[in-house]
Amino acid sequence: MNWKFWKKDKTTPKKKKGAIREWADAILFAVIAATLIRTLFIEAYVIPSGSMESSLLIGDYLFVSKVNYGARMPITPLAIPFTAHTIPFTETKSYLDVKLPYYRLPGLSDIKKGDIVVFNLPMEADSPYYRPVDRRENIIKRCQGTPGDTLSLVNAQVYINGKPELASVTGEMAYKVKTDGSTINPELINELHLTDIAYYENSTTDFRTNTTIESANKLKSYSNIKSVTPDIAIKGVVDDFNPVYPLSHPDYKIGTMPRYGWNVDNFGPVIIPKKGWTVKLDSLNFPIYGRAIAVYEHNTVKVNGKDIFINGKKADTYTFKMNYYWMMGDNRHNSTDSRYWGFLPEDHVVGKALFTWMSIDSTASFANKIRWSRLFRGIK
Repeated sequence: MNWKFWKKDKTTPKKKKGAIREWADAILFAVIAATLIRTLFIEAYVIPSGSMESSLLIGDYLFVSKVNYGARMPITPLAIPFTAHTIPFTETKSYLDVKLPYYRLPGLSDIKKGDIVVFNLPMEADSPYYRPVDRRENIIKRCQGTPGDTLSLVNAQVYINGKPELASVTGEMAYKVKTDGSTINPELINELHLTDIAYYENSTTDFRTNTTIESANKLKSYSNIKSVTPDIAIKGVVDDFNPVYPLSHPDYKIGTMPRYGWNVDNFGPVIIPKKGWTVKLDSLNFPIYGRAIAVYEHNTVKVNGKDIFINGKKADTYTFKMNYYWMMGDNRHNSTDSRYWGFLPEDHVVGKALFTWMSIDSTASFANKIRWSRLFRGIK
């Protein structure tokens, strides 16, 4: 009897893999490696809108670190690689509804005020999407408030715990420009990066535009410009055509929704929820915190008369299970952010924006498509 049957016969020649098998193995390895890198370490992202101008421009290509805040483990792991929520060119979901609990690896640091953060859009938890957290669209904003902070806006100035926060010098906001009746030079519009220009009714020279404070100050220096003033919403006046949170999502209320008197430039104060913080639920607080309690923390919330029931039990307080953040775009009057949809839950955080590795201006001529000065530039 041969007692060495279990030993490998080294004299038998190895069967050579076919070309198709070699290609398949190589592709499989590449997909697995790329997926691990995107999940655990770093991912590319492109700026699709102007909500962060001029800090970040449309067409900026970024690298986003998953390591800084800790990589979030996949919540819907059974999916087609490198797809977000649908198969390209179709409306078919690219993932199966098999969900794992939220878990994040330890990170290098917590999110700090001033960080530029990529995260999943909270509003895609709602109709018609009802997408899982990790299958919602990625967007990018700057963190203005962290868990436990008391945040308010007064005449477009952010205050944290009663102290004014420094605004980004590259951020933009809306300005009203009044001229002496002459038209503005188109070259000056490009030079000062005046965007979203809208002329006032019955005027072909006075206009509203978005730009930086530096450009606004330069614009004032021209002889044909009579005034350049920030276009700030009046404190206490609600814009019913552009309501902010929670009037923008009046799903959680006891009786009549309060008229907070908040608008895009005057908001709060509100306390940003912190894990372990207990909030009193009353007619004023419930509309502000009800969405986080029901949608993000996955509780069944119902109102019966003046009573609130959470998971079938009457409640007048709630203790939060997650940390939350307040995110705003640097282009303050052209950004849909926490002022419109409220607090950002920690499980929506994707990563920290590190630097731009490419920047393409789709509106420029072929020779000027690449913004060379923005290549491999750190993000502040």
